[in-house]
Amino acid sequence: MTRQKVLPPLDYLRAFEAAAVHGSFAGAARALSISETAISRKVRLLELHYDLPLFVRGDRSIHLTEQGQRLLQPVRSSLDTLRDASQEMMGLAQSHTINIAATNSVASLWLMPRLHQFTSANPRIKIRLTASDSDAECLGDAIDLSILRGDGDWPGYDARFLFGETVFPVCAPSYLRAHPKARQVDALHELDLIDIANQHTEWMNWQAWLGSQGHPSGPADRATVVNTYPLAIQAAADGVGIALGWMHLVDRLLEQGDLVRPVGESSTRTNSGYYLLRRDNSKNLPERDIVESWLLAQSAARKRYSQKAAKSPSVSSQGSDGRALD
Repeated sequence: MTRQKVLPPLDYLRAFEAAAVHGSFAGAARALSISETAISRKVRLLELHYDLPLFVRGDRSIHLTEQGQRLLQPVRSSLDTLRDASQEMMGLAQSHTINIAATNSVASLWLMPRLHQFTSANPRIKIRLTASDSDAECLGDAIDLSILRGDGDWPGYDARFLFGETVFPVCAPSYLRAHPKARQVDALHELDLIDIANQHTEWMNWQAWLGSQGHPSGPADRATVVNTYPLAIQAAADGVGIALGWMHLVDRLLEQGDLVRPVGESSTRTNSGYYLLRRDNSKNLPERDIVESWLLAQSAARKRYSQKAAKSPSVSSQGSDGRALD
């Protein structure tokens, strides 16, 4: 008889072990989340396989026969060995998971559209993505790589520049057709502006953007306020009004024609940018290094925007005649 024929199916042995440990087919059924009938059938098939009785069946309980007692210990030992090996293999798989955290805007609009490209080329590396506008959450202990907005100075972290912050109005083509005044910067405050209210008060809003363009004004009367940037961009694409578009975050939607720039090349550049962060002295993770290199390659391939010299330490406005690139 070959070894393959000697060895019974694994599910027969699991049913036998569970029944022996719990002292009933009902208990085994609950432990393995299958029916009591299935447990009884698998044990019966195991007895037929060996042509030996393994249990003495009573009205409400079962007891191991001498042959069953002889089989139980090696079965339990073997199954425990398999469980330990499986746990170890799952741990190895977990080590290939890289935790990335990014702002809601970057996660939704910049990173997610690119992830399929990475996972297709690197099927053994799993990405777990956390999207949050909380810096503390994005810099949590379990996070391997973070993408945050700032000036590049995060004590305890190595910060690599991904892209700068150039901001301009965007809206749906249909909205622009219905509101041709949107082509004029000085008329924007009269239209349906989409603004963002969240914990990051330093992020540019409409009042700051219009002021940077030399058109200071109070809050717009016809304003829609949302709490995350992706919602603002979705509202703009749906024709609700005009949102502020961050370069690189809205490039894909502009290329697809879902959004347009109603005031042409007019934009505002800040001295902030988006950076890829890795904790100093973090443990060596080859998978993280692969992800990091890929993200930096995505940055290197980004579209460049013409840029004038800054008018102030924090903000500059630009037209179509700029020279510097981001």
